[in-house]
Amino acid sequence: MVLALALAPAALAQRAAGPGRPTDFLDPAFHQSRRELLRKALPAGSVAVLFANPVRNRANDVNYSFHQHPDLYYLTGYDEPDAVLVLFKEPQTVGGQAGVTEALFVQPRDPRAEQWTGRRLGTEGARQQLKLQYVADNKDFAGAGIRWADFKHIHFLDLPADIRDDSRNPADLFDLVATFRRQAAIPADYDSRRDELYTAVQRYGVVNAAGMKSYVEGMAKNQPALATDAYLQGYLKATTDDERQQAMAARPVSRFEAGRLNEAMNELRAVKTAEELKLLRRAVRISAVGQQEVMKALKPDMGEMEVQGLHEYVYKKYGAEFEGYPSIVGAGANGCILHYETNDKLRIGNDLILMDCGAEYHGYTADVTRTVPPSGKFSPAQRQIYELVLAAQDAGIEACKAGNEFQAPNKAAQKVVAEGLIKLGIIQTAEEMRKYFPHGTSHYLGLDVHDRGTYKPLEPGNVITVEPGIYIPEGSPCDNKWWNIGVRIEDDILITAGAPENLSKEAPRTVAEVEALMAKPSAFDKFKLPGLD
Repeated sequence: MVLALALAPAALAQRAAGPGRPTDFLDPAFHQSRRELLRKALPAGSVAVLFANPVRNRANDVNYSFHQHPDLYYLTGYDEPDAVLVLFKEPQTVGGQAGVTEALFVQPRDPRAEQWTGRRLGTEGARQQLKLQYVADNKDFAGAGIRWADFKHIHFLDLPADIRDDSRNPADLFDLVATFRRQAAIPADYDSRRDELYTAVQRYGVVNAAGMKSYVEGMAKNQPALATDAYLQGYLKATTDDERQQAMAARPVSRFEAGRLNEAMNELRAVKTAEELKLLRRAVRISAVGQQEVMKALKPDMGEMEVQGLHEYVYKKYGAEFEGYPSIVGAGANGCILHYETNDKLRIGNDLILMDCGAEYHGYTADVTRTVPPSGKFSPAQRQIYELVLAAQDAGIEACKAGNEFQAPNKAAQKVVAEGLIKLGIIQTAEEMRKYFPHGTSHYLGLDVHDRGTYKPLEPGNVITVEPGIYIPEGSPCDNKWWNIGVRIEDDILITAGAPENLSKEAPRTVAEVEALMAKPSAFDKFKLPGLD
């Protein structure tokens, strides 16, 4: 690694198509269509503002690899920091140009920085490749002449707060956010999360009064300022639908709205287009192949980190730029930790190993989990728990039908798990199930592993996970033959007009399929590295 005293932030170049590079990124027309749909969803007199993600520092002068804010990427395809997108409901004059409905301010070309960290698009490259109507240098944002005071509604998401100010860069993210706050006259105490909660109350306050009341009460416990909020407390005191309607009508008037933009993005990203599904299928298939190859390669004397490395090697081999989230590889007791990420057990032995891993391909991430015996054969106790989880997952997948409520897969899986644990004598009543199955089965999947979504009834184009699990840590009040067995099986399911489609079906699920595959030779069998001791 070469050291530079004035090193520019790392990994800040656009991953663009070119000679010898991938060509299957989303087309600019896709991003343009998303911007138009968002503009249509905004009320008259609106402007929407979305910022790039901050650059995160790892240590000293080394930064983490940059990862774009998924909403900005979804709307533009731009993959560099220090940028801001502004969308106008009605055409505006920006930088002296009339009739502008969309403006993207980007970091400029910089030969010295590009020598260290790679090519930037700059304004001209962004204009040509991303096809936005108006593109300018981020230094021009402050002087663009946007008449913020004229807008009835100013929409933005939670503004980044934990960002550094690079004194050498007069238009870094810190400065862009500060300029927006100052010019739009956003109050210092404005809380976007409060506004999002107000919007949720407006939408669900009557149609799901019980759920909304519970949610607001929970939020108020975690955020003391909400406990004294007059609007929210007025809603909580209402006992009839008429009273709730009256309380909801008293929402404080504000030009600043985080909730509406948040909901609009939820609506857009919940349903995947054909272009998105192509990339998502690729990410899921890479992840499923990773599960296959690791199953064949597993040996009891391997370590968790080594197993993680095999998964991630497969991802890189097939062109996945990142993991969608930190890989979870836990053997034995570690498999009972839901989001175990240490992965440092030196020998996995014959305990079940839970592998929750997902490749990210061109921004879209998979989320696939398999739990298998390193010996290649399930013990009787392991098999009983595994087949119960598999039966629960089958029931959950069967419930993944358009029109069913979002919680339908979870309810179906919970019923099977509760009945099965009672039958095995691990619990006595269904209420005890949560001790061993403490999470839900499903979340949306896409640009985020826990993707945006509406949580309305399922509809064609939704992609969700179904991931039941049973975790029995040592010391649990049951026969100790079950102790330290942790099993989760997770697949990525596309909702269609007909039967659900399991996108990750290539990764074996049944006991017979898993044991048969693990008996086969692996491409990694002859991969030997020299010892270090």
